[in-house]
Amino acid sequence: MATLLKNVRSFSTIANFLVRTTVPRLGAVALMRQLNCHHHCSSRPLQLQILQSPFFSQPLRWYAGKPPLTLESIQKRVELVLRLYDKINPDKLTLDSHFINDLSLDSLDQVEIIMAIEDEFGFEIPDADSERLMRPRDIVQYIADKEDIFD
Repeated sequence: MATLLKNVRSFSTIANFLVRTTVPRLGAVALMRQLNCHHHCSSRPLQLQILQSPFFSQPLRWYAGKPPLTLESIQKRVELVLRLYDKINPDKLTLDSHFINDLSLDSLDQVEIIMAIEDEFGFEIPDADSERLMRPRDIVQYIADKEDIFD
């Protein structure tokens, strides 16, 4: 049993070493072969060949900035996330409704709500802060403070 465990460990070490050293080399070898083929078959300069090779021809992405946030837009987005949460009755939902006392949610539901809010707004809320967010109004105010929005 001990020799089997020792063989598994040594195999794992060897496999790890091969993946770290061989895979990048194979990619470099493939790139060099393609460049040599282009170099001998084409009259373009080598730098242009490298830049136009398939390894470097990934499309560029241009991202626009985030849309400007206002307290009203934050409030609407928070309300939408909460209305889409299946355990919340939309008729009982207001900005001042308490998640546990008014909406009959438990602490796990509150964690799921915070995770949904994080996904909606694209940033992480630390656990120490998420424990204080017990009402939709608290979430709106937290996001406004985090994004420096004053109205």
